[in-house]
Amino acid sequence: QVQLVESGGGLVQPGGSLRLSCAASGSIVSINTMAWYRQAPGKVRELVATITRGDTTTYADSVKGRFTISRDNAKNTVYLQMNSLKPEDMAVYYCKASVLTATHTYYYDYWGQGTQVTVSS
Repeated sequence: QVQLVESGGGLVQPGGSLRLSCAASGSIVSINTMAWYRQAPGKVRELVATITRGDTTTYADSVKGRFTISRDNAKNTVYLQMNSLKPEDMAVYYCKASVLTATHTYYYDYWGQGTQVTVSS
């Protein structure tokens, strides 16, 4: 019913920047909170940033001041601008969206397939 497709991952040197995108499609009525998570090898998935429909944002302490989450409600898309990247930022990044569809009366969380971010010289 709903698909989330991430893009923008890749290889970047320490100190570099990347911009991730996640576009939602399908039978969408409304999207509430959107978020980015990441999971490094051997570690649990962790929350990176969230943004509400009204653009209220939260960030993990580890990325504050370096990452910026934003969204385009008309395009059902969330972005993650990542600056001053560090080797410890290397992970698979996943987006999540809380979506109301035409066939449900409640918001349901959907996940993207993930995009790899590699930070290495």
